[in-house]
Amino acid sequence: MSRITFLNTEIDNLTMSEAIGEIDKLVINRKPSYIVTPNVDHIVKLEKDEEFKEVYKNADLILTDGMPLIWISKMKSTPIKEKVSGSDLFPKVCELAAKKGHKIFLLGAAEGVAAKAAENLKKKYAGLNIVGTYSPSYGFEKKEDEIEKIIKIINEVKPDILAVGLGAPKQEKFLYKYREKLKVPVSLAIGASIDFEAGNIERAPVFMQKCGLEWFYRLCKEPKRMFKRYLVDDLKIFYIALKYF
Repeated sequence: MSRITFLNTEIDNLTMSEAIGEIDKLVINRKPSYIVTPNVDHIVKLEKDEEFKEVYKNADLILTDGMPLIWISKMKSTPIKEKVSGSDLFPKVCELAAKKGHKIFLLGAAEGVAAKAAENLKKKYAGLNIVGTYSPSYGFEKKEDEIEKIIKIINEVKPDILAVGLGAPKQEKFLYKYREKLKVPVSLAIGASIDFEAGNIERAPVFMQKCGLEWFYRLCKEPKRMFKRYLVDDLKIFYIALKYF
C-alpha cells in the first residue's frame, strides 16, 4: 500500500476502488481497525491537538477528503490520486457489504435519524444487512454508563463494519479510544453521512463537490453552525500549506 507524507500527517494514496479493496481485506482479517478521512478541518486540528495526532498515527487507513487537499498535493508535487471523502466512501462500503454479506451498524445523528438512514440504505442496496442503529445523547462521550451501553449494544450484534457519524474530532477519538473494546473489524468515521442518507441534510450538487465548493454549499445551508469552521478556523490551511512546503 502506498502511504505518503502530506503536510502534518500521512496519507494512503489510493483511489476509491483501491480503498474499497483494502476495506474488504480489513473485514476479512477480523482485527479491530479504523479509518479516517482527513479534510482541511482535520489538518488544522492536527497542528495543535495531541490526542488527535495519536488517533492519526494509529489509523489503519487514512484517505483524503476534500478537493483543496488534492490541489495542495499537486502544488507540492506529491499528487494524491483521488478524493475519497467519508460521504462518498460510505455508500460504496454499503454496496460492498450488500455484495459480500458484511454486517453494518450505524452510530450517530439525532434520535431516529440513523434508523431512517438504515431504512433508505436497505432500499438502495438489495440484501444490505444493517444489524443495528443508535443515536447517542448530547455529551455522551463524558458519560461512562452510556459508552458502556453503546459498546454492549454493538458487540451483541457483532457487526463487520461500524459507521460512526458524530462530527470531528469526536468520532475519530471515540473509535481510537474504544477500538479494542468494540472488537469491530472495520470502523469508519463518516461525519454527516448518516444525515445525508436519511435525507435529513441535503448534500451539495455533484458539480460543487468536484469544484471543491461543498463547504460553500454547507455554509449557505447552515451559516451559524459552519461560519467559524469555514471562515475562521479553516483559513489556517494556507499557513500550514506554506509551513510544510
